[in-house]
Amino acid sequence: MATGGPEKNPKKANLLDPHSIKHLLDESVTEVVKSRGYVENVRLSNLRLLIGFIIIAIALLAQFYRKKFPENRDLLVACIGLYVVFNGLLQFISYTKEKNAILFTYPPPGSFNSTGLIVSSKLPRFTKDGVLVEGLFWKDVERLIDDYNGERKNK
Repeated sequence: MATGGPEKNPKKANLLDPHSIKHLLDESVTEVVKSRGYVENVRLSNLRLLIGFIIIAIALLAQFYRKKFPENRDLLVACIGLYVVFNGLLQFISYTKEKNAILFTYPPPGSFNSTGLIVSSKLPRFTKDGVLVEGLFWKDVERLIDDYNGERKNK
């Protein structure tokens, strides 16, 4: 959905809810970046979902296995071990790859770079009644994209 600028209806966040503010910012940044022609790369999100599904399957196996304790002791030990390994892998991915990123993109067409944008957010200034000054925020994000494109062209 490329709008070319902020929408007519102002977006509002509950200032007492930091998750509401973060969600509002993440949505706005994603809109701006996508409006500039960048395509979101969801491979890392899909990998995290797959690992989460595996973790849930392990927990369900341990919970609903037909034999009761102590007959299922070996299975429970294996499930606990696998649960720890896959949770560790999930944490490793979050810590090393994802960090505070809210959006990964593919590189622009014709780019010699193998990576696209990795976008993370910080809380910007809001008006005292909680309304996002979206026009200013939109321009700041566009300026960051222009800086990225300028560096890419200079290389």
